[in-house]
Amino acid sequence: MTSAAPSRPAPVRVDNVEAAVDLLLSRVEGALHVGAPLALGKPHRLLNALHARIQADPSRPMHLYTALSLDPPGGGKGLEQRFLAPFVKRHFGDDFPRLSYVQAVRHDALPDHMEVEEFYLQSGAMLGSTQIQRRYASLNYTHVARALADRGLNVLVQKVAIEPGVDPAQARLSLSCNTDLTFDAVDAIVARGLPRPMLIAEIDPHLPWLDGGDAAVEAGYFDVVISPAAPHPALFALPRQPVSDADYAIGFFASTLVRDGGTLQIGIGTLADALSHALALRHGDNAAYRRVLDALDPHVATHPAVVASGGLGTFEHGLYGCSEMLNEGFKRLVEVGVIRRKVVDDVALMRRLADGTGSDDDRAALERDGQYLHGAFYLGSTAFYDWLRHLPDDQRRAIGMRRVGQVNQLYGGNEALERLQRRDARFFNSCMMATALGAATSDALDDGRVVSGVGGQYNFVAMAHALPDARSVLMFRASRDAAGRASTNVVWNYGHTTIPRHLRDIYITEYGIADLRGRADEDCVVAMAAIADARFQAPLLDRARANGKLRRDHAPPTTWSRNTPQQLREALAPLRRDGSLPDYPLGSDFDEVEQRLVKALGWLKAHTTNRTGKLRTVARALLGGGTAGRDEAAFERMALAAPHGLTERLEARLLALGLRETAAP
Repeated sequence: MTSAAPSRPAPVRVDNVEAAVDLLLSRVEGALHVGAPLALGKPHRLLNALHARIQADPSRPMHLYTALSLDPPGGGKGLEQRFLAPFVKRHFGDDFPRLSYVQAVRHDALPDHMEVEEFYLQSGAMLGSTQIQRRYASLNYTHVARALADRGLNVLVQKVAIEPGVDPAQARLSLSCNTDLTFDAVDAIVARGLPRPMLIAEIDPHLPWLDGGDAAVEAGYFDVVISPAAPHPALFALPRQPVSDADYAIGFFASTLVRDGGTLQIGIGTLADALSHALALRHGDNAAYRRVLDALDPHVATHPAVVASGGLGTFEHGLYGCSEMLNEGFKRLVEVGVIRRKVVDDVALMRRLADGTGSDDDRAALERDGQYLHGAFYLGSTAFYDWLRHLPDDQRRAIGMRRVGQVNQLYGGNEALERLQRRDARFFNSCMMATALGAATSDALDDGRVVSGVGGQYNFVAMAHALPDARSVLMFRASRDAAGRASTNVVWNYGHTTIPRHLRDIYITEYGIADLRGRADEDCVVAMAAIADARFQAPLLDRARANGKLRRDHAPPTTWSRNTPQQLREALAPLRRDGSLPDYPLGSDFDEVEQRLVKALGWLKAHTTNRTGKLRTVARALLGGGTAGRDEAAFERMALAAPHGLTERLEARLLALGLRETAAP
C-alpha cells in the first residue's frame, strides 16, 4: 500500500514550472530543503527554474538532496568531440534540459546559500568537484528516507506519468520510474511529527505508465501538479556500450551460479549486460552457452560453487526478478522467458506452493495475480522505455514498482513473505577492487574521494547472508590500464573499503570464481590469487607469506599462468566471429559506422594515456599506412573526409590507425 490519503484535497494544477516555483516560495517559509528522486525521476525543467530563482535570491537558502544527477556526455576535444557532438544531438535532442546545478557544482560554482547533497554519483563524474565531495552523504539506499527526515525535508519534487485514456482531471498519476524513496521519505517525516513536505509532480507524457505495486496514486497525493506545454524533451536514455572479452567472461562465469526457480538481482553496466546475455543464451541456445563456458574453463561445471549453488541447464521454472533497478537486462530476460516465476503477496499461498500442498486454485491465483518482476526504480535506453510503454496489459501487471525499503531488505514489513518469495536469491553487483582477504572497494578512492556511492550494494550483501540459500556475488575485472601501465584489481589492502571482509562471499573476475564464504584467510588468499591476472599473482602471494597468511611452501599451479588478456582474447575469438558474443548483446544506440568508430576511438584512448604512448601512437599514425584504403563512411561521419590544416590531417591519420587496428578479421 502507498501513503496516499484519499481525503486529501485536489491538487493545484498549473501549466508551467514558473507558476509552480511561485507556489512553492509562497507556501514554504525560510530555508528550502528540497528532495528530488535519483536518476530518471528528476523534473529537470522545474529544478532548473528553482535553481535560477534561488541563485538570484541569497535570502532563501536551498539545500537539494538527491542522487545520480545524470548529465549527457559533452565537452571533449579532437576526435572525441567529432564523434560525440553529432551523437549527443541525435540521441538526446537539441532541447534536452541539462541540470543547471550539475553544471554549477562541476565547476564549484554554487553560491554560498545553496548546497547539493547526493548519496550516489554518476560514476567518476564528480571526482574534481569539491562542493559535491564535501557534501557527499554515504548512505545505504534503505537509510536515505531516515536521513531526509533528519534534514527536515520540506519540499519533494518528482516527474510522473499520467494514466492513459482517462480524463486528465480524473486520471491517476504514476511514480513510474521512481517508487524507491518518495513514500518511505514522506512516512519517515510524518512519523517524526514534522509537517508533511510540499509534494510537486511534473507530468511527462514520455514516461511509461506503470500501475503495478505502489506506483499509481490519486492526483491528490501531490499538492501541485504541473502539466507543461509541448514540446516535451526526450527522457534521459543511457547509451548502450560494447561488451569486452573480460566482461563476457565475468558474465558467463556469473551465470553458472544462478539456480533455476530462483531469484535474480543485477546492477547496471556492461557486466550486467554480459550476465543477462549469458542467461538468455543458457536458456535459448544451451549448446552455444556451453561452448562459451568450455572456452573459458572446461571444468567450470564441477566448480564447487557451481555444484552447490548454480547450474548450466535451461530454466524450466524460470526466475523471479527482485532488484532495486530494472534495466535493459531484465527486458531481455523477460522477452526470452527466463524471468517468469511469479510471486504473490500472500504468505499462506506462497507457503503452500513452497511445500507442495498448493491446489489448482492456488496455482490459478498465482498465474492471475502474480508478478515476476519487482523493482524500486528503472533506468535504461530509449528501446527499454519503448518496451515499458508498449507492454501488453498482462505483462505490465506482472511488473511491480515498489519502495526501496521493500525491495532491498527483508525487514520492509513482511519478512516471512519476502523469504518465501526470494528463494535461491543471487545478488550480482560490481566492485572496483577486492582484497585477497575478501573486502571490496566499490565506491571511493583511498584518498576518500567518491567515485559513485554504496547505493544498495551493502543491502544486498547483507540480505544474501540473511537468507539461507542466497549468495552475494561481486564481479570485477582482474586488472586495469591507467597512464600506460597495467595494475591489479586484486590487492592486499586498500585505504577504503565498501564491503568488509567478514561479509565476504563470492567474487568473480574474467579468470574464474572465488568462493570465500566462511573460508579461513589462507583459503581466501589462494582463491583470490587463482582469479587474479597472472602478472600480479607472485607479489600478492609474497605479501601474504610475509604477513603470515600463507604457508611458505605454497606453490601456485601452472594453470594460473593462463590468466592473461591475450589468452582470454584467443579463447573467445572464435565465439566473437560466430556471433555467440556480439559487441552489443542487448542492442546498440550507435549505427554500424559509429560502432566501428567506438572501437577505433577506444583503441586510441587506451594507447595515448601518457606522453610515451601518445608519441608512439602519433609516430605510427604518421609513418605507417597513411589513410589508403580507409573506411570512407567513418571518415565522412567524423567530418574528416577532406581534412584541412595540420591538426585535421593528424586526426585523420590517427583515425585511420585506430580503424586498422580494430578492423574485424
